[in-house]
Amino acid sequence: MSLESAKAYIEKMKTDMDFRKRVNECKNTEERTKVVKEAGFDFTAQELKSFTDELTDDELNTVAGGVLPRCQGKVQL
Repeated sequence: MSLESAKAYIEKMKTDMDFRKRVNECKNTEERTKVVKEAGFDFTAQELKSFTDELTDDELNTVAGGVLPRCQGKVQL
């Protein structure tokens, strides 16, 4: 778990259209968590939130289509 992993996840969401599509197409939190973990990311919801709090609205729109995935606990995306 790390802030660095959360930052790397956000960067991948911004730059890798295929990855972003896979994450955004997940039907529930469990699916998103599995996809994110399989991609090698490991961070808590708090770590993700602390990093996304630093992003501009435009950056957030790029990452998640304007919707920040629900986070509850460890890597609940």
